[in-house]
Amino acid sequence: MSRVRPALLSALVFLAAPALAAAPTPPVRVGEPSPEAAAAAPRVQIALLLDTSGSMDGLIHQAREQLWKVVNTFAHARREGVRPTLEIALYEYGNDSLSAEGGYIRQVLPFTRDLDRVSEALFGLTTNGGSEYCGQVIQRATQQLAWSTRKGDLKLLYIAGNEPFSQGPVAWKTAVAAAKEHGVRVNTLHCGDADEGARTGWKEAALAGGGRYLAFDHTRAVAQVAAPQDAEIAQLGEALNRTYVGYGAQAPAAAARQGMQDANAKSASPSAAAERAVSKASGAYDNSSWDLVDRKRKGESVAAAAPVAQLPAELRALSEPEREAYVEKKSKEREQLQQRIAKLAAERQAFLAAEEKKSAAAGAATLDSAVLQSAKAEAAEEGYAF
Repeated sequence: MSRVRPALLSALVFLAAPALAAAPTPPVRVGEPSPEAAAAAPRVQIALLLDTSGSMDGLIHQAREQLWKVVNTFAHARREGVRPTLEIALYEYGNDSLSAEGGYIRQVLPFTRDLDRVSEALFGLTTNGGSEYCGQVIQRATQQLAWSTRKGDLKLLYIAGNEPFSQGPVAWKTAVAAAKEHGVRVNTLHCGDADEGARTGWKEAALAGGGRYLAFDHTRAVAQVAAPQDAEIAQLGEALNRTYVGYGAQAPAAAARQGMQDANAKSASPSAAAERAVSKASGAYDNSSWDLVDRKRKGESVAAAAPVAQLPAELRALSEPEREAYVEKKSKEREQLQQRIAKLAAERQAFLAAEEKKSAAAGAATLDSAVLQSAKAEAAEEGYAF
């Protein structure tokens, strides 16, 4: 059974470090690409395989908090000058509440671009003791997920835990080899002593899977750095919700989910709320499946979105030109908010980068520098730059 450990935090910081180490202005969603360009954009697929056995409540809390840093990192990634689309999948394993016949494994989410659903799923995770079968969960994720087959798409699998990697009925070497054959990089994050992780298979698995092996001190508390811009950014993020114009049967539930994930991020920490707001102002946060503003930015008309009966009440009595004008007005309101968030976010990143340097100079843990080098190297090998 697992001990309390923030291994997932390690995974998410591993991905998020570029956002903390540099201060590029996050992209603002002014002018979306055409549907053809969006379809041709590179894809970044991230599968998170999380051990939810034992007393993992602290781990899960930190996972929820770090999600939006992952999003923001890849929101300003580029491959050949093109921003990639981000898809995240989530598995839990090693939980006694799951089926023993299924290896104590559950696919929480397949690959999705709906980031609110990812946040909702993380906030829905619970913990329980169990057996952790690394090989089997890697095999399951490799076989079940719709991994891209296009050259240049970045396919990353992160498995977090600290029990021996060899447990379970599926040999990890077989599972990792199959993942690598699909072009999936297997990254392992062992919580605890690096030598122990090496002895118990975590390092070997990462090397075999073309990924990186990282080990972290799971007893060290992660310091929270409050930036002076956090409060205003979070408020502006909530104001963005008032620019959404829902359509279709799923819109009410989607809008409610959006508000709930704002509240969840705020409950995690002020910095998490700010990171989420920055994500919502970026191109990675796309709700065109239920929001007319996002849909219109992709060049699609209001009239083609849904029957009049499935439009919000304020649009039903308007003529078609008036509806288009209403959505355009909301789009401009959103653009102004996004511009302000982008400016504050750049200031915030500069502040955090300066604080990082102070901490390193004071002798604090310097894991971020190693994580940054690893993350940049892995993305660079596939032609990505931040």
